[in-house]
Amino acid sequence: MTASFVYDAVRTPFGRAGGALAGVRPDDLAAVVVKAIVERGGFDPARVDDLIFGDANQAGEDNRNVGRMAGLLAGLPTSVTGVTVNRLCASSVESVIQASRAIETGDADLIIAGGVESMSRAPFIVEKSAKPWPAVGNQTMWNTSIGWRMTNPALPKHWTISNGESAEKIAREWNISRDAQDEFAVLSHRQAAEAWAAGFYDAEAVAVPGVELARDEGIRDDTSVEKLAGLRALFAADGTGSVTAGNSSPINDGASAVLIAGEGVLEGEPLARIAGRAAHGVDPEVFPIAPIEAANKALARAGKTWADVDFVELNEAFASQSLACLAGWPELDPAKLNIHGGALAIGHPLGASGGRIIGHAAHELKRRGGGVAVAAICIGVGQGLAVVLER
Repeated sequence: MTASFVYDAVRTPFGRAGGALAGVRPDDLAAVVVKAIVERGGFDPARVDDLIFGDANQAGEDNRNVGRMAGLLAGLPTSVTGVTVNRLCASSVESVIQASRAIETGDADLIIAGGVESMSRAPFIVEKSAKPWPAVGNQTMWNTSIGWRMTNPALPKHWTISNGESAEKIAREWNISRDAQDEFAVLSHRQAAEAWAAGFYDAEAVAVPGVELARDEGIRDDTSVEKLAGLRALFAADGTGSVTAGNSSPINDGASAVLIAGEGVLEGEPLARIAGRAAHGVDPEVFPIAPIEAANKALARAGKTWADVDFVELNEAFASQSLACLAGWPELDPAKLNIHGGALAIGHPLGASGGRIIGHAAHELKRRGGGVAVAAICIGVGQGLAVVLER
C-alpha cells in the first residue's frame, strides 16, 4: 500500500441563505472549485482518475450525480468519471476518505474529492401518489433545505427529533449554559473575521464568477454576547432552552474541493498526509457528540495521541455540540480548537463543510511548517467522522 496526500484544497466563500450565492446552481458551484483546483495544479485533467463529490440533498439541481455534472461543467475530459456520495453533513469528509482509500490501495493515483450544497436552492417537494391519478385532497409539501422529511414511522420518535432539539438535549445533559454557548459563538465570529483580515483564508478561497463575495457572508464582526442574549430559544417548547439562531450554524451555500494523490504523483510538495480516519455511531438524538469517539479512533489508527495534536478543525453545527466535544476531549487545549473561526460564523453548507475543514487544516499545516491536525464533524442521524492529517 502507498500513502495518500492532500496536494491542494480550495473552496468558495460560503454564502448565507438567500444571499450572494443563491442565484448560482449547485452544479455550477461545484464546477467552480473543480476547475480552480485543476488550473492551480497545472496538470493534465485527463490524469484525474475520478471525481468524488459529497452532497447531502440531491433533490433539486444537484440531482443526477452532481459529481459527474461538476466535471463536465468544469471542462474536464469526458473520460474523467464522477460519483456523488451522501453522508449528510460529512459528505465531503466521506469523499476525501473514499479518495484516500482508493489511492492507498492502488485503485487510483489522482482524485478530486469535495462537496457542494445550495441550501438556498433546495426545492420544495411533495410525495408521489401510489395511484396514477390521486384522489382530490391535500398534499404535504416538504422543504428539503435541512432536516427530516418523509420520516419512516417505524423509527422511534425520540430518534427523529430535529437537530436543534438534539443540540438542546446535549446542552442539558452536558450542563452547557446559554452564556457559554453565546460566548463560544462570539469567539467563532471574531476569530473568523480576524483570520480573513489576516489572509489566513487566501490560500484556499476562490471567487465565484459573476458574484461579489470576498469572504464568508455570515460572519458578523459586530456581534456580542449582549446581542446574542436577546435572541429567543428556538427548540424548547416551554421557551426555557438555550439553543438560538445566534449559537447555531446558519443555512448556507458553497462548494469545496480537495486534491488527493499518491506521493510523487504531482509536482511540488503536498500539503499534508492523510494519517488516519474513522467513523463512529451514536443514538440519533445525540448525534452532536459522535465526533468525540470518531476522533479518538482516528488518532489511534494514525498512531497518535491528543498530546501530538497541534490543532483541531471541528465543524460547529451548534455551540453546544462543539462545547460537548471539547469536554469529551479533556486532553485538548481549547485554544487549539477552530483557531480561525468555525461554522457558527463561516457557515455550514452541508455537503461542502467537510472539504472546508480538511482543506483549511492542510493549508494551516503548510503555513506552520508541519504538525498534526484533526478534522472532525458530526452528522445527523447519529454519526461522526474524523480525519488525521500530518505534515
